[in-house]
Amino acid sequence: MSDSTVECWLVEREFGDRDFVTIVYATPDGSRYQQRQRSSTALRTGPAVTAATEIPEADLEPVPDAETRERYANEVERTAERYDPDDPI
Repeated sequence: MSDSTVECWLVEREFGDRDFVTIVYATPDGSRYQQRQRSSTALRTGPAVTAATEIPEADLEPVPDAETRERYANEVERTAERYDPDDPI
């Protein structure tokens, strides 16, 4: 098992109807992602959601379609221009 990580950037945050927030981090080229769910309580009391985070390569999923890959790559670029990796957003 490799312990290699990839810097991924926040590309999507969706507030659900069951007190959960879905957070998506993607690789800079938009080809892979990780989706996380946190409760709104955990968002207020737990560690901050940062602009970027290191994610183990094994935990990343391939993005299934070209349109989403392009959208994620564009969002990574925009987020990286506005924030430092450790900035809470």
